[in-house]
Amino acid sequence: MPTNATETATKRCREPCPIERGMRIIGGKWKGSILWQLKNGPVRFNELARQLGGASKKMINARLKEMEQMGLVTRTVVSERPIAVTYAITALGRSALGVLQELKTWAEAHGI
Repeated sequence: MPTNATETATKRCREPCPIERGMRIIGGKWKGSILWQLKNGPVRFNELARQLGGASKKMINARLKEMEQMGLVTRTVVSERPIAVTYAITALGRSALGVLQELKTWAEAHGI
């Protein structure tokens, strides 16, 4: 049985190449952007949806559930009525921020 979030995420991926395993975990539409928005602290769901702009709430919710299962983010219920939740980046998610920063720098340098 996996002992930490990194092992859990790795065990879910069966690709032989570490790059493909990493892309499965942090790649995909909106995952990188969600991690980036959470880097400065917990964010409520509606605020995150506003920050992401072009993503539907349904899409954001689906990505957050995937990311929570992979150990990249945590979900905390702030209030029951009305329901309010916040999402925060985990240590595993935070460890991907350097990669995302490099990707951001590369994209900006090449006008992408």
